[in-house]
This record gives sequence, structure tokens and C-alpha cells, in this order.
Amino acid sequence: MLDYLEEGRMMTWAEVSEVHRSRNGIYHRRGRLVSLLTDFGRINRCYPDFVGNSPEVIHYTGSGRRGDQKLDAANEALHSAIGLGHAVPLFNKLGVNRWEFLGMWRVASSIYVREEGEDRMVWKFELRKV
Repeated sequence: MLDYLEEGRMMTWAEVSEVHRSRNGIYHRRGRLVSLLTDFGRINRCYPDFVGNSPEVIHYTGSGRRGDQKLDAANEALHSAIGLGHAVPLFNKLGVNRWEFLGMWRVASSIYVREEGEDRMVWKFELRKV
């Protein structure tokens, strides 16, 4: 499916789910990262992903809505992807059944930090565009 996807393409959930077979933002199989979802915190405020200093960098928030995030299977898949260097598709939710394909991204680094304005620790992953 990814061979014909062009960056910026608008998609339905049915199309996205051909690749991203989970409603969770981080989709992995057997510990390997497969694909990612975001909404840049517009719809789901507990995951305030944002574009970095350039459009080729995204700061992606790890898995876990309440309390300190753990190095659970989803966050471990993101963390492990740093060393593997493989690229995964990123889909941005714009609204009900409206998704935008943002292209292929690699996980470049991670940090465990106190979330600003909140009393919890979160995993932040730096994604870099391929």
C-alpha cells in the first residue's frame, strides 16, 4: 500500500487501517515499530506532538495517558526503532474519518522528561523525515 502513497494524501480510516491496524497511536508487531498516528494534540490533548525547528522534525509523545509513562511495549518499540533506523509511515488525524499521510519517518532519539504543566513523566521521541 505504501508504494503509491503520496505525502499529503487525504485518506479514510479504512485506508489508514490497511497499514496501521490499531486505534492506538503506536502500532507495533513483535516489538518492531510499524506505523504511527498523531493529531498534534488538537483532538487528544494528552499527546501534544509538535513540529520542531524544521518541518523535517516532529517531537512525538509516547504511550500512556495518565501518570508517569512506562517503557511499555509501545514505547519500547519506539525506543528500539532508534537503533534499527527503519522508516515508518505517519498519519495525521484531521477530523472524523479524515487522515493525512505525512510521509515516512525515522525515530532519531528519545528522552524521558517531566511534562510541562503536568505532574508526570513522559517519553518524548524525536522523529526525522526520510
